[in-house]
Amino acid sequence: QVQLVESGGGSVQAGGSLRLSCVASGYTYSTYCMGWFRQAPGKEREYVADFYTGDGRSYYADSVKGRFTISQDTSKNTLYLQMNSLKPEDTATYYCAARRYSGGWCDNSGNMDDWGKGTLVTISS
Repeated sequence: QVQLVESGGGSVQAGGSLRLSCVASGYTYSTYCMGWFRQAPGKEREYVADFYTGDGRSYYADSVKGRFTISQDTSKNTLYLQMNSLKPEDTATYYCAARRYSGGWCDNSGNMDDWGKGTLVTISS
């Protein structure tokens, strides 16, 4: 049974940094891509960043470009999201997701097959 478990959330002041981790287990093959999404209270879930396992491509939402970095350590089966220069509007529950096979972009939550339960990030001003 596949499982994605996020960690690293917490409360920091604006301008600070956090690194989120997502450990993947139960996969017998490399996923096509993995991504981070977030959902703020009262808002829709939105795309943050994604990473394509085969060639290492990564993409970002405009709102986080230049501040967040997505990376993957295949030896640890772990996806990371380094978040710098955090802003109050980054406050949300952050979710890790995986798409198992090729044929769709990972910036669309509807294309993802597996989800973690999320980790809460709170940024105070």
